[in-house]
Amino acid sequence: MTDLLQLRNRYLRDPLPIRLGGLAANLARVQSFSDHPAHGEAVARLLEESAWFIEWTAPDAELETQVFLAECQRQLARWLLAWGEIWHDAGRLAEVADQAGRWSLRLLELSGFLGVARP
Repeated sequence: MTDLLQLRNRYLRDPLPIRLGGLAANLARVQSFSDHPAHGEAVARLLEESAWFIEWTAPDAELETQVFLAECQRQLARWLLAWGEIWHDAGRLAEVADQAGRWSLRLLELSGFLGVARP
């Protein structure tokens, strides 16, 4: 069994709110790890893992959440394609970190961990 398949099986054992919370945690780590020059590969792995989490979570989510997750996944793919450039561009990296932090908070709202989700 591949590592990705093991990760998927483990991830899908949790209910949807927990999965959304795990994705939020990943994105919060993207935000916090982006400020250290030695964490480039770790951040790229978190972005890739987050894209997989979205892939596995979206089918079980409500339509509004699916739309949000699809938008996030498209942006994650764009970042990953340009990661070598982004990591060495302080301005772009700051934008990625900021966006990841905002997504993290939104996912926590959608999960129910921060109370009622905003419309």
